[in-house]
Amino acid sequence: MPTLRACCGTALAAALTTILAVTPAAPPAAAQGRPGAGGPGSPANTTPPVKIDSADPDLKLRSGAKLAAGRVLDIKSVVETEGGDERREDTNVDVTFALQAEVLFGKDSAQLSGEAGKRISSIAAEVKKQKAGALRVFGFTDNLGSVAHGLSLSKERANAVQRQLAREIGSSSVTYQIRGYGEQFPIADNSTEEGRRKNRRVEVSFPRRG
Repeated sequence: MPTLRACCGTALAAALTTILAVTPAAPPAAAQGRPGAGGPGSPANTTPPVKIDSADPDLKLRSGAKLAAGRVLDIKSVVETEGGDERREDTNVDVTFALQAEVLFGKDSAQLSGEAGKRISSIAAEVKKQKAGALRVFGFTDNLGSVAHGLSLSKERANAVQRQLAREIGSSSVTYQIRGYGEQFPIADNSTEEGRRKNRRVEVSFPRRG
């Protein structure tokens, strides 16, 4: 097993020491049971990923230096359907659903399909479970066609999803932030059809309760 040595001075040493001193929170339930993660009842693997040479002078703080306050870094769990048409991301603070446009709309359309109703209904159920009071509904397209058309279509699609969510949730106290970003913020390579399909999406996100 390799031995970790610092190579970038005391600033990196301080950062490493801070991270190593923090005990990470348990992963979300959705992340358990993955290969290598250990299923229910399996003992936790507490072996450090690399050996630390505590005598390494580069890992010592210079005189007068202080460690930053320890903190637990945000943990992300990502669950995606087999076909990749729906993805859920959970962090310590947010829940985000991403639905590919093909399961919501026809080609170059902002009219919701029959399949869309079931997908949006499941998101609305999670919103109610989390008692979320503010939702963000963002639309995205690939880079085909004009920029103006992509911005317009992505906003129309976000509006369509928001209206259906509002009907499903049925609460007038929930507020919505709706945006159409067109081809901005791609999550995959637009040079392939598979990548463009992933980029054509609507994302719904809201604060995680607790």
